[in-house]
This record gives sequence, C-alpha cells and structure tokens, in this order.
Amino acid sequence: MNDGCYATHDAPEGPAPHTQRRPRHPGFLRSLIVSAAVPAASCQPTGILDPQGPIASAQLLLLLNSTAIMLVVVVPVILATLGFAWWYRSSNPRASRASDESYEGRIEFVTWSIPALIVILLSGVIWIGSHQLDPRAPIPADIKPLRVEVVALDWKWLFIYPDQRIAAVNQLVVPVGTPIEFRLTSATVMNSFFIPQLGSQIYTMGGMTTHLNLLADAAGEYPGFSANFSGDGFAEMRFIAKAVPPGDFDAWVAQVRGSGSALDEAAYAALAKPGA
Repeated sequence: MNDGCYATHDAPEGPAPHTQRRPRHPGFLRSLIVSAAVPAASCQPTGILDPQGPIASAQLLLLLNSTAIMLVVVVPVILATLGFAWWYRSSNPRASRASDESYEGRIEFVTWSIPALIVILLSGVIWIGSHQLDPRAPIPADIKPLRVEVVALDWKWLFIYPDQRIAAVNQLVVPVGTPIEFRLTSATVMNSFFIPQLGSQIYTMGGMTTHLNLLADAAGEYPGFSANFSGDGFAEMRFIAKAVPPGDFDAWVAQVRGSGSALDEAAYAALAKPGA
C-alpha cells in the first residue's frame, strides 16, 4: 500500500433544541402533521427512483419495463378474479354452474400460453439489460476515468485515490461527468457496496477484487451504505458520495494532502480495528 494522506469525515452535530410553549392539543397537532407529511414524502423520488447517473438511469428503466411486463398478467388476473367472484355470487340466478368436471383444451391453452410468453419476454429483457449493465464494463467518455480503490473495514469504508496519493474514510468525493473505476475488496468479512442514486451494488470479499464503473451526471450528495449484514457495526457503514465540479475536486485533493496524516502501515493497522 502506498503511503498517502487520508482524512476522516464525521457527521456535523445538529442545532441545540430551543424551548417553546407547549400546544394545548399536542396529540392532535402531531397526528395532523404526520398525516400531511406522509403523502408529501411519498411523492418525492429517492434512492433508485431518483437516478443521478447513466447506470442508475438504465437500471431504473429495466425495473420499470420488467414491472410493466409483469402487470400485463397481474392486472387481468386481478380483474378476472373480481369479475368471476361477482358473477358467480350466490344471489345471481343467471350464472350457470355445472357440477360435473370436464376438460376444455382452449381454456388450458390460453391459461398456460400467456404466462409462458410473458416469462420468455421478461427473461429476454432482463438477460439483455443485465449484460449491458455489466459492472466491469467501462463507461464511454472523453475524460480519463478516476481510479478509486475501496476497502471494506469493520465498520467503515476506506477510499484510496492511487493517482492522487490520498485516501479518505467514509468520504467519497468525485468530479461530475467523470467515469469512476472502482476496485473493491474487503479486509474483513463480506460486504456490499451500494450507492442507490448512482447504481449497481456490488460485493466486496476478502482476498478477492471486484470491479465497478459509475458516473455522476449532476453535482450533489448521494448516500451510500453496505447492503450486506456484516456484524455489530453494520448499521454504521454509511458514507456520502459527493459529486462536485472538477475544480472543486482538485481543491479537495489539495486540502486532504495538506491537512491529512500519512497512511502508513501503523496508521492502517489502527484504522482496521473494529470501530476505530
């Protein structure tokens, strides 16, 4: 491991609470606020439904196409179930019922052929889309990709920028519009690296290297986390992927170089301790 500077990132503390007069009906007001907030929050896209890169956008399109194909079967089945239940109700004298069992080939053909065709179509769409979204495939761009090496620790993420000779803990900063080439591994147990708004979760395993290519289309802060349970501190394995303009990225690199400490073997050993 090359020596370099590294920085840690701690979440800022929130503002101190202030004293205010208690309302006469706190239960009613609380219920009213919650009732108004839930519909508003449900209308705001987030996570995989709010893609901020080409990979996440392609994955969302694949998800929507797959859902639409499945609804071709689901919706008619639900409507037919409700229709049959209403027509063959006990109070409907016009509904004819036969007690003897019989075989109807045309009904069997329709019953099995439509789901089979849907499965074939769905399989083809997912097969093609999955190969097009191969996480190892580079993203075409005129800009040289940024290399980032990711190490899953207990319970934190170490991001190493080999070309810039810096590293950061739980802080991923990337330039907007630049492809990011991730090389991922784990120094402990198996984990899963996932930035929903950029796409493609991928596993990190000890003694192995996985590859992932992502790109951020717009500046912003995108939550990332481990999507695989890995022990007591699993819930703490969260970070922010911050996409900034190229000039701001260069300034951040210079800041880390000037303020961070050296990431040598002793510093890495201390960093690798659980919860350190």
